[in-house]
Amino acid sequence: MADIADVVGARLVDLTLIGGDQGSLVVGERPAQLPFAAERIFTLFAIPEGEVRGIHAHRECEQFLICLSGSVAAVVDDGNARAEVLLDRPSLGLYMPALTWGTQYRYSADAILLVLASHPYDADDYIHDYDEFVSLVAARSTLR
Repeated sequence: MADIADVVGARLVDLTLIGGDQGSLVVGERPAQLPFAAERIFTLFAIPEGEVRGIHAHRECEQFLICLSGSVAAVVDDGNARAEVLLDRPSLGLYMPALTWGTQYRYSADAILLVLASHPYDADDYIHDYDEFVSLVAARSTLR
């Protein structure tokens, strides 16, 4: 598997962690850490052991993933390179631009994954077939 730096556009983002006697606070600000304004947010939790989530890409929607509790392994794939990262603290975010194939698995029992999305839900934005995804990436590359 490649390093995340090899996956076009995807990156890990360190969010600001402020800790003290009264507890901890994590801050992500736009545009310094968050590359888009969120139009939709959702959380995944109580994922059964062995369950795999994601397994798709988006045509237009960008996503930013933060594991608020526990840990989640995430694979990002740009159609040419694939990398795996471990999201295991709320001060680490994973940015996934549009046309990035994403899969999340190895959820710990206490995992809570927060997903910020740049667009409202649109079923037509989802690409569930990996071969179609690779074809779209190749077509995009020839247009440039």
